[in-house]
Amino acid sequence: MSTTKCPPAAASAAHETPPPRLTGRLKVILAVLLVAQFMLAVDFSILNVALPAIGDDLGFSLADLQWISTAFALCAAGFTLFFGRIGDLIGRKRIFLGGLALLGAASLAGGLAPSPAVLIVARIAQGLATAAATPAGLALLTTSFPEGPLRQKALGLNGALMSAGFTAGAVLGGVLTDLLSWRWAFFVNVPVALVVLLVAPAVITESHPATRPKIDLPGALSVTLGLLGVVYGLTRAGEHGWTEPLALTGLLAGAVLLVVFYLVERGAAQPLVPVRVLRKRTVAWGNVLGLLAFATETSLVYLLTLYMQKTLGFSALAAGLSFAVLGAGTVTGGVLAPKAIARTSTVAVLIGGGLLQAGFTAVLIFLGDTPASMGLLLPATFLGGVGNMLVIVGFMVTATTGLPDHEQGLATGLASMSQQAGITMGTPIMSAIATAAAGGVASAGAVLHGVTAAVTADAALVLLGVLLAAVFLRVRRDRARATWPGPPGGGTAAAARRAERKASRGRR
Repeated sequence: MSTTKCPPAAASAAHETPPPRLTGRLKVILAVLLVAQFMLAVDFSILNVALPAIGDDLGFSLADLQWISTAFALCAAGFTLFFGRIGDLIGRKRIFLGGLALLGAASLAGGLAPSPAVLIVARIAQGLATAAATPAGLALLTTSFPEGPLRQKALGLNGALMSAGFTAGAVLGGVLTDLLSWRWAFFVNVPVALVVLLVAPAVITESHPATRPKIDLPGALSVTLGLLGVVYGLTRAGEHGWTEPLALTGLLAGAVLLVVFYLVERGAAQPLVPVRVLRKRTVAWGNVLGLLAFATETSLVYLLTLYMQKTLGFSALAAGLSFAVLGAGTVTGGVLAPKAIARTSTVAVLIGGGLLQAGFTAVLIFLGDTPASMGLLLPATFLGGVGNMLVIVGFMVTATTGLPDHEQGLATGLASMSQQAGITMGTPIMSAIATAAAGGVASAGAVLHGVTAAVTADAALVLLGVLLAAVFLRVRRDRARATWPGPPGGGTAAAARRAERKASRGRR
């Protein structure tokens, strides 16, 4: 029985090759892209605490107040895939800079808004800017860093800061509203956008395919309108219940349009999303896991905000500051994830992170109605945040690995769509569960009962993600592993496979 070995010279050369390192230019690129992505993530939650103050100042009715968040979410989730593909066609750098310029202008308009109509238009523009800049920024990140340790590190930091940005938005919104004005929740974006716009053109190179296909207009319209319908339906259901006519209409219309989108893509000469990409296991199941990861953690923030304010009687500022612990957990998870992937595999990190998140989410079922429960809540949210970020980085690696550079805009557009759809869908779903369990009663005890019921559902969804990763991704060996330095013999995918076959024969 013979085994194939690498020549000693090759093995020696492999051992002498230093690991790739971040150059000064790459560090600047990483900093610029991370700052932009953090700012975009903050925008998802920074106005949540400020909504009552905005309503009082501008004269929003209670029924219309939700549209401050909904108008942003609809556009951010609905147009992400479309703009991700546009970036492939005309250049990711161009779309990224244009999105940030629009975000800065929209934020200035929102901060100066004299009426509800102007504010809603500003929020729509912010959502469109987020839909354009987020996938373009991710595509620039993946094409600026080669597949392997550097890209995994960059994606880990990006995932950590984006998740931390969501929780930081709640903290920052409360601080700015209490100390200054709700208008500063808009104004804070302007100087950040200006700095990125000044630095980015000098350090980031343009990225787009050599051959630019035509835009698939039927596919773009069907997927965008389908996502808008689903997100609108879920938002209405969270506010008015699952039997509300407009909620049902939106969900049904959205589902039909997404089926139409799939059928259109099967027959299109130059599809927006090639069906072969959707059929790729890493892309399909990676994005499902990403949607679940963002839906469960961001909706948990909503549930715990409800718990702390309605059951424990905390102020909005105190509740927001409590999420700094969760933010620390997500940053920790983002730093640990690339190292964990290097030592094990992406699938192992997806499963291990999911189990960690599910376990510490389930612990929150035992929350009580006294402030002493914070002794349980804070460590549980920290460790659950670590687990959630392990899953998020694993999802990003899985969903973007193995595709050529000319399809990275598509891959990151799908990943961004999953992320933003999860953020948008999770809260109304968990809100509906909590409201139903509470029986529509707003007393402290009823809210606690509703929150624990929704937390149970949240933990179950995380476990569903673990099961999906174990069943559908473990069947094929983790392809991302091939990009890491492997066994002595060159560190290549082929060497890893040879070592695995040898070990298998030894076991038999």
